[in-house]
Amino acid sequence: MPAAHLLKASAETVHWGYFDAKLKPVMTIASGDTVTVTTISGGRDALPKQDSGLDILPEYAEVHSRHEKFGPHIMTGPIHVLDAKPGDSLEVRIGAIEFRQNWGYNLIRPLGGSIPEDFGSFARSIIIPLDIVAGVAHPPWGGSIPLSPFFGNIGTAPPVEWGRLSSVAPHAFGGNIDNKELVAGTTLFLPVFTSGALLSIGDGHGVQGDGEVCTTAIETALQGTFEIFLHKGQTITRPIAETPTHLITMAFDVDLDDAAKDAVREMIKLLGMRKGLSAADAYSFMSLACDLRVTQLVNGNKGIHAMMPKALLDL
Repeated sequence: MPAAHLLKASAETVHWGYFDAKLKPVMTIASGDTVTVTTISGGRDALPKQDSGLDILPEYAEVHSRHEKFGPHIMTGPIHVLDAKPGDSLEVRIGAIEFRQNWGYNLIRPLGGSIPEDFGSFARSIIIPLDIVAGVAHPPWGGSIPLSPFFGNIGTAPPVEWGRLSSVAPHAFGGNIDNKELVAGTTLFLPVFTSGALLSIGDGHGVQGDGEVCTTAIETALQGTFEIFLHKGQTITRPIAETPTHLITMAFDVDLDDAAKDAVREMIKLLGMRKGLSAADAYSFMSLACDLRVTQLVNGNKGIHAMMPKALLDL
């Protein structure tokens, strides 16, 4: 029978800022199991002041004091999936996503973001209160922004030959995908490159626009529930997602044009698999009905995701 697990963020269960096939798993599950994962986001300099009246979770101090920062994202995991081998794929069904604190932060870093030439010497960190009951954020410039939480960073381990990789750039194994479509109700498919898959989750976002242009979203602490299924021998080369309304292919490259080309190629392959379309028919169909969107511009490897309406495919 499938089992339910709880994996809480703590100094024993997180790694800060990297993916690595040599990481020791903190939990082992079987295909079909459900895992509820808690996450935190940010270093000491991102936290609100103690007298702010905002929630500061106790695990922040524990993690900050016992971990060295390799990259920006505090990742919970990795999770070992029994019998997962290179060439398999993981199906990650994203269930409920809940806020764990009533604030988030946003950063502008010098020489970072999508227009570094305009903000070369500018640095700013702001705290943004979250009204979780009303479902809105209150930025310091006024007004409100509807919340739409998702995890920016979900990935399996890279091939062992790649060594330790920063959590900043997304890759074929996923990682810092920053795709705002990965909300509750979406299913994410990830390639497996190493034994056990070694799934890690983090980088909670309260809301983000396509592009993530200043480098960060509203970074916050989240809890997510995931059903994990292993597909033996079903090789995929990049992350794929399915929402209630769309099929989504994703690609990443330092050159946005090359990322777009690969996202198109992946959708052509997916339409062939799901609907039996020839490559030429899929290519034409995409030109009529598929939207290409800029996932993010700010993480080294830029992202493009192709969104194909399922209603037009009778799916």
